[in-house]
Amino acid sequence: MNNQNNTSQQKCPFHQGTIDLSLDSQDKLDERLTNDFDPTKKETFTSAHEEYKELRQRCPVAYSEAYDGFWALLKYEDIVNVLKDPNTYVTSVQNVVPKVSTTGRRPPLHLDPPEHTPYRRTLDPFFTDEKMNEIEPVIRKTTIDLLQPFINSGGGDICTEFSHQLPGYVFAQFFNLPTELGMKIREVTKLYVKALNEVDKPTIQEKSLELYDIARMIIQMRKEAPLDPTTDITSAFLARKYKGEPLPDELILGTIRQLIVVGMIAPVVFIGSMSVHLAENQDVQELLRNDPSLIPAAIEEYLRLFTPYRGFARTSKHDVEIRGRKIKKDEPIAVVFASANRDEEVFPNADKFILNRPNIKKHVAFGMGPHQCPGAPLARLILNITLKELLVRTKKLELDGEVIMTRFPEWGPVSVPLKVVN
Repeated sequence: MNNQNNTSQQKCPFHQGTIDLSLDSQDKLDERLTNDFDPTKKETFTSAHEEYKELRQRCPVAYSEAYDGFWALLKYEDIVNVLKDPNTYVTSVQNVVPKVSTTGRRPPLHLDPPEHTPYRRTLDPFFTDEKMNEIEPVIRKTTIDLLQPFINSGGGDICTEFSHQLPGYVFAQFFNLPTELGMKIREVTKLYVKALNEVDKPTIQEKSLELYDIARMIIQMRKEAPLDPTTDITSAFLARKYKGEPLPDELILGTIRQLIVVGMIAPVVFIGSMSVHLAENQDVQELLRNDPSLIPAAIEEYLRLFTPYRGFARTSKHDVEIRGRKIKKDEPIAVVFASANRDEEVFPNADKFILNRPNIKKHVAFGMGPHQCPGAPLARLILNITLKELLVRTKKLELDGEVIMTRFPEWGPVSVPLKVVN
């Protein structure tokens, strides 16, 4: 798997001549290699996927000097091979591009099997079908309460006025926290993500420390007044034993810190992406309004088309070769989910919205392998409710201004002005 092409020389499509890619020449190569692509440039709603399509065809294992230098895998096959091989490709060195962690490890993402296993075993029971059925009425009511004023006013920016608001309320409900604390987490996370997009390292560190302070407060609340560990995530981590011992305090802290961020980011941009597509495709709006039973299939196709996390990162435990490109041990490798999900060799007519694709379950919007997103059931629930309630309460959605995009490592709009007819 690590030696898909044993040639040590390759003509990079973005450069003239032959480049020596042997490991002995790698240091020299790094100094003279121009970028295969630039992930920092401003994007439109379609530009990133257009670039990924070109890269899949011409340079599927690409290198960028941005963010201190990293490799990017663009083909579905290569990405899946990496995700399914945690013995070679690990998350403990670097798990995202750009690298942003300025403090301690945050399980389970920052740990490799088997060290991460007790954290996943603690998390997974909170995302069963039974748990989703229990919380569904609360999420639906919250969604309607937030959507209705937006609809009544004839629209607005669905990202700032709805999808940015929703995760804070859901998080507070899911973690048994006061609504005010959920709103505080939402606001700090917004500033944290903005700093990430702008690679503003001082602000990244400042806001990350604020999030750690919030995590400490949540943990202290549960230590002073424990809840049932079968119904409260924080209490479950405090009660968990591994090899007869409690989980380390600093890793419980890192876990809660990780959890209070991940669910705040993706819904904002993904709901924005769905809204753009619906506004530009009135026939899809009408189809889903007239037959809401198609909405779950639509969500899966939207997840494939508009994957909100471009992908996470791995490093290899040893030097590897993928499609003739030599990658050294510990060099960051971005596994670009957003590109894998539009790989034409896996998904024919990959740029088209096609309901009920026969292989739709192959998409990797939530990753794959031991680090597959544990919160995927909750994300699907939120998105299905949002799409249904938005469509049943409106007659027409239209774009009403400029769509503004986020930046690496997320993909999707942070601003989508909509005109709503109800």
